[in-house]
Amino acid sequence: MQLPPKSEVKSRFMPQALDLVLQVALDVPLPRLFDYLGSPGTMPGSIVRVPFGAAGKGLKTGVVVAVASSSAQPADKLKAVEAVLDVPPLPPDWLALCEFVSRYYQHPLGGVTSMALPPLLRQGKLPRRTKARDASTAAGAVPLPPTFLLPTLLDEQAVAVAAITAAQGFAPFLLHGITGSGKTEVYLQAIAAVLARGGQALMLVPEIALTPQLEGRVAARFPQATIVIAHSGVADAGRTRGFLDAHAGHADIVLGTRLAVFMPLPRLGLIVIDEEHDGSFKQQEGMRYSARDVAVFRAKQRGVPIVLGSATPSLETFHHARNGRYRLIELTRRAVAEAPPVVRVVDTRREKLQDGMSAALLKALEARLEKAEQSLIFLNRRGYAPVLACPACGWISGCRRCAANLVVHLADKRLRCHHCGLEAGIPRACPDCGNLDIHPFGRGTQRLEAALSERFPTARVLRIDRDSASTPSKWQALLASIHAGEVDILVGTQMLAKGHDFPRLTLVGVTGADAALFAADFRAPERLFSQLMQVGGRSGRADLPGEVLIQTEHPDHPLYRALVDHDYAAFAAAQLAEREQAGFPPYAFQALLRAEAKQLDTALEFLGRAREAAAALGGDIALYDPVPMRLFRKMTLERGQLLVESASRPALQGFLAAWTAQLYELKAPRDLRWHLDVDPLEF
Repeated sequence: MQLPPKSEVKSRFMPQALDLVLQVALDVPLPRLFDYLGSPGTMPGSIVRVPFGAAGKGLKTGVVVAVASSSAQPADKLKAVEAVLDVPPLPPDWLALCEFVSRYYQHPLGGVTSMALPPLLRQGKLPRRTKARDASTAAGAVPLPPTFLLPTLLDEQAVAVAAITAAQGFAPFLLHGITGSGKTEVYLQAIAAVLARGGQALMLVPEIALTPQLEGRVAARFPQATIVIAHSGVADAGRTRGFLDAHAGHADIVLGTRLAVFMPLPRLGLIVIDEEHDGSFKQQEGMRYSARDVAVFRAKQRGVPIVLGSATPSLETFHHARNGRYRLIELTRRAVAEAPPVVRVVDTRREKLQDGMSAALLKALEARLEKAEQSLIFLNRRGYAPVLACPACGWISGCRRCAANLVVHLADKRLRCHHCGLEAGIPRACPDCGNLDIHPFGRGTQRLEAALSERFPTARVLRIDRDSASTPSKWQALLASIHAGEVDILVGTQMLAKGHDFPRLTLVGVTGADAALFAADFRAPERLFSQLMQVGGRSGRADLPGEVLIQTEHPDHPLYRALVDHDYAAFAAAQLAEREQAGFPPYAFQALLRAEAKQLDTALEFLGRAREAAAALGGDIALYDPVPMRLFRKMTLERGQLLVESASRPALQGFLAAWTAQLYELKAPRDLRWHLDVDPLEF
């Protein structure tokens, strides 16, 4: 249904008796609610269209948070609600979830509720040919088809399913299973038990690219269930219909990325977070929240089990499991293959690499080609080369909008910034000195693809990165080629690192990994270990043995030793010990205040005043000095940051609430923008 014309709104939605004050959350950068006059029967959770602006001529969509009999505003200043959408009010637990997110992440409630709504509802519209159904409707149990035979579980899988299905109330589980151990089968059987009891299941995955494969498995297992897919790749109308179906209780399973954590689910019985360690669960723009952490709160709020699954859990989650806050379930055996792939470290310190590849890696590739098996060369750097440079004068292809280089994309004959998207043609000569001898330096996936095609002319080489798989249809076509055996050598980035089963893939070669070993970010080793273990786990997942070759100039580094031994626990214990000694998370709690303006000095001056305000508040808080961000210029804006830290989460939260109120009072230049990032992942 669509909203009626404005001339019809008042007669249909607004009876003359306007004796209620509706407190409405609107998506504006102010931490407050707005009072409007409403009619009897309008409830908290109702979605409304209200006049907004100095002249009151603009319309905004908001959510009614509370209903009162009076307002602190003068009566003659209150405007009337224009329309109430024909949607059942959102339930109290949904509002409470949004209020928690607003409090914890220090973001205006209107911004949270707006983000949590699907696109059409956010615009005050309903999808065509869809009638909103009664939210009190409860679907019955969803059984498996009578002829369906469940796969036989390994003993460890059976123990995991039994523990999850027997849980009463809130029960957080860490399902720590090696790659290929059958974590997905545990999820599916736990979901089956919830559906048989008439409940709903919410399953979150980190990336859109993982949903089609998982959607196919879920749909095949539960053909009688109503499955809603929720991610940004779904059309606006489809996302809105899915939201309404979930809200009305008609969706049995919701499968989606981080935004799906806000789906209203009246019969919620289980939450599953697959690849819980993945940084994609943290929103990095707008309202910065962690869908994984919000899901844990939601499970506690609703009193249901939550399963956090990963082969390489985040150190925070593993820490919770070690201290008993989460229940640890381990899957140590592969479900199909006999054993994990053999991991070998290739020492490249005294070897002249050929197109970035060692003799051992090239020999292993030749052996797979002879046996008609597939190989994957992993390089987490797309493009042809990271930079174009002039050896005569030192010119490099810098981005004029960002403090970064333009990457050479030879296939498109373009230079491209991977931060802001700026593009330029590849110059024939140096723009500064006119030297014709300018070169690309370093290697990206395009360059590696070209080198492999030249070295193995009969091999079918396929590159998979965000350039080649730029749309869902292209991505699915590439995956179909791999599964059909039409590819011999894959060249890929982290897009291929997780969630994929390629039965003929038996070799993974890793190049260019050393740079992350000594990065300034204390989380870099954790990300690298996870990335390499995940991509290595793509090999040997069926009846063929797998092998992983990691090229490095640091063969004795403890991280690589742990990978060779498949010993995540030892790696995690060492990292946690280092973090405890240094006072890093999970032994401390952090928030970043970031500011951006046309000039860096403007941002740093604002952050300096914010630090003075913070110091005046006192408390058990450590304050650091304002500094430029590592990528200090992005999209022509220059950026600084201020870190605050505490050994106590409640102390940090109390401080942030008081500090945020002061930040809104600080006078800032009109071109300056600021935001808080609680529990930041990037610095």
